Amino acid sequence: MNAIMAGIIFDDMFKVKKVDPDGKKFDRVSRYFCDAESFKMELIIDINSQIYPLKQNDKFRLVLATTLREDGLADEGEYDPKADYPRIKQYEYVMYGKVYRLEDDDTGTDGGQLAAYASFGGLLVRLKGDALNLHGFEGKMAPNKELQQGYVVFSATLDHVSLLSRLVKAMESGELSDELLEHTPELNEVKKLNEKLKYRKNMLGKSVAEQEAKTITSKPSRSSGPATKKEKKDDKTGGAPPKMDEKVDYVTVEDYGSSILGRLQSLFHGAIAAAFPDLAVPLLIAETTNPKFGDYQCNSAMSISAKLRSIGKNEKPGDIGKKIYEKLSKNVDMIEKCEVMPAGFINVFLNQDFIGKQVSSFASIGVSLPKVAKKRVLVDFSSPNIAKEMHVGHLRSTIIGDSICRLFETVGYEVLRVNHIGDWGTQFGMLIAHLYDRFPNFVNELPDIADLQDFYKESKKRFDEEEEFKKRAYECVVKLQSHDYEIVKAWNTICDVSKKYNQIVYENLDIKITDVGESFYQDKMVRLIEWIKQERPDMLREEDGRQIMFPSGCDVPLTVVKSDGGFTYDTSDLAALKYRMLEENVDWNIYVVDAGQSLHLETIFAAGRDFGWYDKMKQRVEHVGFGLVLGEDRKKFKTRSGETVKLLDLLSEGRKRAEQKLKEKEKGPAMNDAEISATRDALAFGCVKYADLSHTRTQDYVFSFDRMLDDRGNTAVYLLYAFTRIKSIFREVEEKTGVSYDKLVDYLSQTECIPLTHPAELKLGKHLLKLADCILLVLDSLMLHQLCDYVYQLATLFHDFYTACYVIEKKDRETTVHLHRLALIQASSSVMSKCFEILGIREVSKM
Repeated sequence: MNAIMAGIIFDDMFKVKKVDPDGKKFDRVSRYFCDAESFKMELIIDINSQIYPLKQNDKFRLVLATTLREDGLADEGEYDPKADYPRIKQYEYVMYGKVYRLEDDDTGTDGGQLAAYASFGGLLVRLKGDALNLHGFEGKMAPNKELQQGYVVFSATLDHVSLLSRLVKAMESGELSDELLEHTPELNEVKKLNEKLKYRKNMLGKSVAEQEAKTITSKPSRSSGPATKKEKKDDKTGGAPPKMDEKVDYVTVEDYGSSILGRLQSLFHGAIAAAFPDLAVPLLIAETTNPKFGDYQCNSAMSISAKLRSIGKNEKPGDIGKKIYEKLSKNVDMIEKCEVMPAGFINVFLNQDFIGKQVSSFASIGVSLPKVAKKRVLVDFSSPNIAKEMHVGHLRSTIIGDSICRLFETVGYEVLRVNHIGDWGTQFGMLIAHLYDRFPNFVNELPDIADLQDFYKESKKRFDEEEEFKKRAYECVVKLQSHDYEIVKAWNTICDVSKKYNQIVYENLDIKITDVGESFYQDKMVRLIEWIKQERPDMLREEDGRQIMFPSGCDVPLTVVKSDGGFTYDTSDLAALKYRMLEENVDWNIYVVDAGQSLHLETIFAAGRDFGWYDKMKQRVEHVGFGLVLGEDRKKFKTRSGETVKLLDLLSEGRKRAEQKLKEKEKGPAMNDAEISATRDALAFGCVKYADLSHTRTQDYVFSFDRMLDDRGNTAVYLLYAFTRIKSIFREVEEKTGVSYDKLVDYLSQTECIPLTHPAELKLGKHLLKLADCILLVLDSLMLHQLCDYVYQLATLFHDFYTACYVIEKKDRETTVHLHRLALIQASSSVMSKCFEILGIREVSKM
C-alpha cells in the first residue's frame, strides 16, 4: 500500500444538504447533514463554523484515518499540537478523537447497514451506509469493545479572507485575542512563557527575601545517627545528590560550518546585545512550522518586553523586533530577507542560492560539520562479566556506547573506548578450582568451554554443595590475590575464553573497545584508601567495622572498606574515577550504564567533586542512562523458558529473519552469494541497532523483529531501501543514457550553485543543511534518537523528491539528464552515509 494511504479506512466527497436543521445549539459550532457522492453514505458532522463556515450545496472531501502517521503505524501517546505530523499538512481541517459506537442495522440486502459514531472533544460525527463501505471499522473495533482511536480529516475549499483579516487586525493592534492565540501557536507559547517567567520572578523575590532574613554560616549537617545500610543499586532516586541547576555548555563551537541555526543564533545574539546592551535575556530561535512565516523565527522580543517592564520600561514587542532587525547584519549570504511581525517575531527566509551552494559542496566534497574545540573523552560502555556470556541486558549499553563514540570521533574528539569488564572477585576462586578439575591441561592448551553459562553454574553448584571444593576455591582466591603464577594463568585462561565469545558479538556489531577490567584497579584501590586517610580523613566514618563515607548532598553512604578488610564496587569505581580524571586527564568521562545505576554513579561523582578530582563547570562527568529491553508482553525480554536471551542467539535469529526478508522482497538486481551475505548481515545488525537507537534511550522499548524488519516507517530497512534506491539511480542513469559519475563530477566542478526550483528539491536541500544542527544537538544531549529522527525525515523527503522530480526525462524523443537533481541525490547520499557512520549501520548498494 502507498505510504500516504496507509491507515486510511474511508475517503469520499460529500455534499451539504442541510445546515443546523434543528437550530444552532452551540456558539461557533454548526451541525451539517451530508450525502456522499461515490458511495451510498449519510454523514452528520459537527464543525467549528467560524473557522470553516460551510453552506448548503458546498462540497468537501472527508477522510477517516486510524493514525496521523503516513506509514500507517499507530500513534504513540496522545495528540501533541507541537509535533510534526506530515499528514495534517495535506488537509485544511483536522479533528482528533475516538470511535465510541458501531450500530449494525442488518436489512438483509447488500450486507446490511452500519453506522459509526465518533466524538472529537464533544463534536460528534455519525457516518451511516452500506456495511461493505465501512469494513475498515469492523476490523478496528467490534461493538461494545474497547474504544478505538480515530481521526476525521475534513478538507474543504473555502475562502478564509475574513478570518485572516481579523487575525491581521489583532496583530497590528497588539491585542492578544483568543482567536489570534489559537491560530498562532508560537505566540501562544511565548505568552505562556511570559506568564511562567512572571510567576518565577515573584517566587524568586520571595525566596531572596526569606534568605536575607536568615544568617546561615554553617555547612549543612549530615545525620548524626548511625549510617544506614546502602540501598540496592536499582534505586533510581532516593538519596541521590542534587543535580546541577545551571546548564553547562560543554561543547565549544569554533566554526559553525553549515549549521544554519548556529549561525543565526550568533547573528541574533550580536544584534540583541547591540540593541539592548544592558539586558541578559534568553535567545529564542526556532524553525517555523508554516513556510508562510519563513524558515526560522526569532521569538526573543516578547521576553525582552517582559524584562523591560520588570525594570519600569514599557516597550511593545513589535518595536523591540524592529530594533533587533535594525542591528542585524544585512550582508549575510544565507538570508534572503527578514520580516518583523507586529507581535515582535522576526521571520527569517533563507536564500535559495545559499542552499544551492551548500548542496553543491555536499555533493562534491562531502558534508560540512561544525568545528568544535577538541576534547579527550572516555566512554565506559558494554561491561560484561567474565565467565558469563553476553546477554540482551548488555545490548543497549553496547549499541548506545558505540554510537556515542562514533559521534565524538566524527567531530574530531580523542576517544578512549573502555570496557569495564567484571574480571575480579571471590567468584573466580570457584571458577579456577573447577577449571583445574575439568581441563587439567589448560596451562598448555586453551580449553573449549562450549557454554560459559553452564560452566559457571557447574562451579557454583559444587561451591554450594561440596565442602572440600569450597575450601579449594577460597585457597585459589588467596593465591590469586598473591599473584601465584599458575593461579594467575588459570584466571587469564578463563578471561581469554570469555573474551573470545565477547569478541564474536563485537565483530558482528562492528564494535571497537578496549578491555580495562576491575582487576586493573586492584593496586589503585589500596593507594586510594591510603590517600583518603592521609588527605581527607574527615570524609571517612567507621560503622560496624566498615569504612564508609557520605559525599555532599548524599543520604546513602559509599562503603570503601568492608568489615573483613576487602574492597567493594564503590571502591573500584572511585579508583577508576580518580585514575581517569587525574592520570588519563580526560575532559569528558561518560558512563553508558542502565538507569538503575543512577544513584550509585551520582554518589560516586559527588565524592569525586568533594575530593577535588574534577570541576563540574569545566569537565563533563555524566551518567548516560537507558531503559530496559522488553519482550512483546512488555516484560523483561526472556526466552520462552524464562531464561535471559543470549546476544549471540539474538544476532543469529536476526540473520535468519533478515535473509527471509530479502527472499520475500527479491525483485531488484541479482546479487551474488557474497553480496547476499553482506546485505543480510547489514540488514540484521543494522535493524537491531536502529531499533534501539531510534527510541528515546531513557525509556524502555519493546524488542520485535517483525517491527524492526518492517520496510514501512522509522526502521533501518526503510532507510536502507532509500539508500539503495540512490545507488540504483546512478546505475540506471549510466545504463540508460551513458552519463557516468565522472560527468557529474565535471558538472559540480563548473557549478558553484545548483538550481533548486521545484518545491520538493528545495525542501530536500534545506533538510540536508540541518545535519550540522542535529550533530550539535546530539553532542549536547547524547540522545541518539534525535539523529534517527533526522535521517528518517531525510529518507521520507528523498522519496517525495524521487516521486515528484525525474532525473531522466524524455520529451519529443529527446532524453535529458537533470544533473542538478543528480547532484542533489549525491548530496543526500553523503549525508545519509554520515548518519549511518555515526549510528553504526553498514551501507548496502542492493536489496
